[in-house]
Amino acid sequence: MIASSHSADKKVYEIARLKNEVKEMRSAFVDGRSKLMRLKMESHVIKAMKGKGLSISEDPPKKIKVKAKK
Repeated sequence: MIASSHSADKKVYEIARLKNEVKEMRSAFVDGRSKLMRLKMESHVIKAMKGKGLSISEDPPKKIKVKAKK
């Protein structure tokens, strides 16, 4: 009976530890996802490219149509 009680306590502690680990991992995931969203923002990309000498084109992009030969 005592061994059963110790086994149950051990499992309870393991479950609590795993729950805390899941919370930490979820927090790290959300933090990483928010950092990624900020890095993908157009304003951030523009600032990064200005440092490399690139800027936004003033002319809008044009579609290139290729006609297939019959």
